[in-house]
Amino acid sequence: MKQKTALITGITGQDGSYLADFLLEQGYRVIGMVRRSSTVNFDRIAHLQEVEALEIVQGDLLDQMSLIDILREYNPDEVYNLAAQSFVPTSWRQPVLTGEFTALGVTRMLDAIRIVNPNIRFYQASSSEMFGKVRETPQNENTPFYPRSPYGVAKVYGHWITINYRESYNLFAYSGILFNHESPRRGLEFVTHKVTYGVARIKLGLADELRLGNLEARRDWGYAGDYVRAMWLMLQQDKPDDYVIATGETHSVRRLCEVAFNCVGLNYEDYVVSDPKFYRPAEVDLLVGDATKAGEKLGWEPTINFAALIQMMVEADMVTLREEGH
Repeated sequence: MKQKTALITGITGQDGSYLADFLLEQGYRVIGMVRRSSTVNFDRIAHLQEVEALEIVQGDLLDQMSLIDILREYNPDEVYNLAAQSFVPTSWRQPVLTGEFTALGVTRMLDAIRIVNPNIRFYQASSSEMFGKVRETPQNENTPFYPRSPYGVAKVYGHWITINYRESYNLFAYSGILFNHESPRRGLEFVTHKVTYGVARIKLGLADELRLGNLEARRDWGYAGDYVRAMWLMLQQDKPDDYVIATGETHSVRRLCEVAFNCVGLNYEDYVVSDPKFYRPAEVDLLVGDATKAGEKLGWEPTINFAALIQMMVEADMVTLREEGH
């Protein structure tokens, strides 16, 4: 069998690094696209630097010709579009840039595929943030969108333009509506890692409090390693479609704190402060997904539960801080 080639945009992010791990294990040749920048952080894929089947190339979702050139040179079988401005609070401070990357960047890649090779299979990283002010609970593939941030709005555009290109040009274009998924590789600005890292710092005597926003906000949190497997499963199907990927369980930020502090034998109420400075201009109160379709059609289900995920993250942060000499 011919070795498959996959192009991953956003390979230096959490999902990109886990997807690269997974695809390399499946025998793929992996092309990782990064923007030309003096500050690119390769930490999440540093363990892959000696892997011959992985190649890093420069490209930019703001520059369609760079995308066309990469597709022509490497002729991938599959494209996973994970690159985006993906931190929700930043999307209020930089709404236009968020739209350029997270919305129009999808169009540029889809159009590049249409021009170069319409047989390429395309995965779009859609988001549960598209549901926003939810119209029904739990949320599935047919739940109407009501985004509550510039990021959510941009993701809705990216989602619908993927469907539009699929229906207009018969592209193999899939969207995965992924609910929150975390890991030790998650950026420290995201609340799960902010909590687990804060717990580790407090346990080691490096801090005495943890300041957060809305403790009552509820999310459906899963493990990123499980979710990249779902991305790949989608692109192995005969017919392109959209899938919700979620655990079906919802937990509050308060519960997240309780579980994380319990991992080190501490009571979160002694350390956590709810600070209005960290509240969103428009809050998303409750997200919980219904992944029945993914279970039935893809055979996908999560393997790591919420408590195990948080334990994994706290332990990894403890190890990191100790290795830094704390």
